[in-house]
Parts: sequence; C-alpha cells; structure tokens
Amino acid sequence: MSVKFAFSRPTQSDEERDLLFRGYRSAGYEGLQLKHGQYAPYIGEPERFLEEWGMLPGAASALIAGGVVDEESRARLDPLLAFAERIGAERIVFCHGLSRKHVTADDIRRFSGLLSELGKETQQRGIQLSLHHHYDQPVMYREDFDIFFDRLPERTVGLTVDTAHLVKSGITDIAEIVTGFAPYIDNFHMKDFADGEWRVLGEGGIDFEPVFRAMNTIRYDGWVSADEESGGGIQEGMRQCFDFMKQGLQEARDKAGRR
Repeated sequence: MSVKFAFSRPTQSDEERDLLFRGYRSAGYEGLQLKHGQYAPYIGEPERFLEEWGMLPGAASALIAGGVVDEESRARLDPLLAFAERIGAERIVFCHGLSRKHVTADDIRRFSGLLSELGKETQQRGIQLSLHHHYDQPVMYREDFDIFFDRLPERTVGLTVDTAHLVKSGITDIAEIVTGFAPYIDNFHMKDFADGEWRVLGEGGIDFEPVFRAMNTIRYDGWVSADEESGGGIQEGMRQCFDFMKQGLQEARDKAGRR
C-alpha cells in the first residue's frame, strides 16, 4: 500500500496562500487540495496559474468546489472544469451546498443520478468527480451513503471520506465507512474533532487507529489529504499532520505484517 499525501487548509491572504504553495513539498507532501479562494482568481486565467505555480508537482491535485445539484449544474461548473483540465487537476472534490434538513431519500437518489451524469463528463476531460460528504449536507447520515451510492449506475462519482465530518454527523465508526464503501473511495480528508471544533490531527477526540487499519485492509493507495482547519499556523500544521498520517499508516502496516 503506497498512498500519496496532500495538504489542504484555508488561507486568509495572498501571503498565506504563497506560504502554502511554497512549503508543501519541503514538508513531505506530494500535492495540495485547493480551497475555492486559492484557485478562484485564476479560473479565467489558467495560464497565469501555470506560470506562477505550474512548476510545482501536485500543486492542484484536487480542486475543492461546491454548489447546488440540479439540471443546470453542468453549465455552472463548465468554467471550473475547463480550468481544471487546462492546469492538469486530477479531481474535483464536490461539496453539495444544500442543507440536509428538508432532503428526502428520493432527493438523494435524484442527486445521485445528476452527479453521475456530471461525473461522466468530467471523466471525458480526464478529471474524477468525488463527492465530499458533509455535516448538514444531503449525504450526512449513515443511511444517506447507502441511498446515494446504491443508485449510481456506474462508478462515475468517487467518495472523499472526511473523518471529522463523519463524527460531527454522528457516524463514529469511520472504519465501517472505509471498508463498506472501499470501491468508491478515491480520497481522504483527515482532520480531528473535539468539543464542536476542528482540531489538528492528533489533538482531538477521534481514534484514528481503526481508520488507518481499515485503510490498510482495503489496500488503499490513493490520495490522503490532511484537511487542516483548526486555525493554527500553516507550517506547524503541515509538519504535525504529515507526521501523524505517515506514522499512523506505517504502524497499521507493521501490525498487519506481524499477524
């Protein structure tokens, strides 16, 4: 099992964004998963993005985007897809911007069909569409995952597993999600959670040992991104998250090998 480590976190200024871009490789990461504000100024100017950051491998391994899902989604997302294709982004990580409160099972089935059609189009551009489940978004509760992925006619939409959003949504058995939806998982967002707040990896209340063990069991070999939203320092968060993920996965492999 050989995963690729990425880093993601919000930035509040150009200076912070530049620190993110210039620091991820030296911290050990192979890529960035960019928040909307970090790539939005370049959407109409992909050549400027390539001029400023194109020399950095993995600088846009994924673009995190969001919005509503309806028949007009394709048209609204077209500028983003054109940008992603031009800069060589591998994946669009999609957050469904709709509250879970009034969503029905039939709604989730309909969203699954619409995102599947969009996923077919992104694949034609060489881009994978990955659903980021989310607290208070349509795929939130455990049964929502079954409803959504049971309706996918093909594996046109991947799954980004976010550890902290699962726990905040009341799903504490993260390992069961990992093993149960292994065929769809193409990305991880790893972050910790405690007392209603996002925490740096290792400083919250999530037990990651079963998560790393499950990842080893399914022989996951895709992207694993630290999604650092605690508000701490960029460089400190990079180092701490990388060490935590690398050590946790290595220990899971070592324990499995001794059995």
